[in-house]
Amino acid sequence: MGGASVKKSASSYFSNGPEYEARLKKPFVPPNIVLKDIHDAVPKHLLHKNPTKASLYILRDISFTVLLYKFASSITPWAASDFWGYVHTPWQKVFLKSAMWLSYWWIQGIVNAGIFCLGHDAGHGSLFESKLVSNTVGFILHTYILVPYFSWRSTHHAHHKATGSMERDENYVPYTRGKYQLPDEKTATRTDYLEAFEETPIYSLTRIFIMQTLGWWLYLGNNAMGSPKDLAGTNHFNPYSTLFKPHERNSVILTNLGLAAWAYGLYQIGGEFFMWYYLVPWILVNHWIVMFTFLHHTDPTIPHYRKPAWNFVRGAIGTVDRPLLGWMGRFFFHNISHDHVAHHFFLRAPFYNGPEITKALKKVLKDHYNYDSTPTFYALYRSFNECVFVEDQGDIIFYKNKNGIAARDLGAVEQPVQDVEEVSDKVE
Repeated sequence: MGGASVKKSASSYFSNGPEYEARLKKPFVPPNIVLKDIHDAVPKHLLHKNPTKASLYILRDISFTVLLYKFASSITPWAASDFWGYVHTPWQKVFLKSAMWLSYWWIQGIVNAGIFCLGHDAGHGSLFESKLVSNTVGFILHTYILVPYFSWRSTHHAHHKATGSMERDENYVPYTRGKYQLPDEKTATRTDYLEAFEETPIYSLTRIFIMQTLGWWLYLGNNAMGSPKDLAGTNHFNPYSTLFKPHERNSVILTNLGLAAWAYGLYQIGGEFFMWYYLVPWILVNHWIVMFTFLHHTDPTIPHYRKPAWNFVRGAIGTVDRPLLGWMGRFFFHNISHDHVAHHFFLRAPFYNGPEITKALKKVLKDHYNYDSTPTFYALYRSFNECVFVEDQGDIIFYKNKNGIAARDLGAVEQPVQDVEEVSDKVE
């Protein structure tokens, strides 16, 4: 009995969550929910910001960061002292010292990813009423982790205006059959798909590793998986990029100056600090940013829409809540994955009210609420391999895998409701 239990527990890390399996079993029917009903379902006090609470969260994460720096600075002296005289064997000292550095890198990476989340919330104005205070806080927090605050804030707002739209979304826009130069769906053969997508598991894992370490900067610097309306090579550092409106150019320049100043500061602090204290956690921050943003919007059971079928509500519903890292993700990532659907409907609502907003939303969305308890790293692998391309035609489309097969069918379709409260062009 005990052995069977352990085996089942181990296999559960590589299996789909029951919510995902339930979605696979039923055809997708696009929602026609009215935005007013969603707004009316959420108590208004949950939308109010508490500047004191927001400040305490910011101070908490900064304190964690400083304490972790202090811990890291003590590792070498502790090893030199044989860990207060308790560890003398060379291999044991190396093992303990290595374990401490690995622990520091891992935890600091998670804490700094939480700092990214706070900067993201500041950009939405969900921490403070003052726009100046919000942008100042967001600029400082994001610059510390080398994120272009005002530049990314602009394209991120565009993403929220057009989530799930094949023409207008800014993030993780699917590649099409034509992009891969595949034959028409009716004439394509297994050989055609094999020639385009055949790869070994090792090769797939290598590509995932590249996405997780470099994907964030490939997007910022080269528009990878960005909006198809922008040319390849479009980046977040050129103030004259098509990503930005003319009135945003000065803020992009300010962003670049901030990044340059902090990069120079890191140089002045010294290579030892950068290599041992900063670099590995920073790489892990990039990993977490890609992981939770990718999984919010890339799933075999969730559709993308073209213009005739898209509206703001459908796009916002087409996101997935995930218990990323369990309690650690909720605590350190400030609910960014646990309550992401709520975030798309209430951008300025403080993250600490996310759980209650999600409860209220579920009563309105019902079966259209998307949750997936699939273990996060397996979900990443699954989406990477199953979400390969979409068809060039169709108003409601699902990802297809490397064999040209979609995981979910489309059921009855109605014209999207044109909501009188449609706010897709007013999201900030």
